[in-house]
Amino acid sequence: CRGALGEEVGVSPGPGEGVPPGSYGNYGYANSGYSACEEENERLTESLRSKVTAIKSLSIEIGHEVKTQNKLLSEMDSQFDSTTGFLGKTMGKLKILSRGSQTKLLCYMMLFSLFVFFIIYWIIKLR
Repeated sequence: CRGALGEEVGVSPGPGEGVPPGSYGNYGYANSGYSACEEENERLTESLRSKVTAIKSLSIEIGHEVKTQNKLLSEMDSQFDSTTGFLGKTMGKLKILSRGSQTKLLCYMMLFSLFVFFIIYWIIKLR
């Protein structure tokens, strides 16, 4: 704590430099200056303690949130892996189906398109 002119107030004297209680120290300040510095230090210490407590609780909450998010990500990862496997099997079956008789597939597509055109013609004709 510093005095009005920037000198240190309330600094404990070294051995042999003590001043009797109640008298003025080396800097011309009474012991009340020392108690004012102590009160200010206590107030600042309490303020710092409350801030540290708030930061500690916030960091604990962040830790819990990180654990929850990591669990969610691992569940999503396993779901994506199973979906990838399912899609891979489906694509394999489609490849096998496409490797089959190309003429049969082409015939089915032609019959389907003729059927669709016939339905469209019939709907237009009824209007």
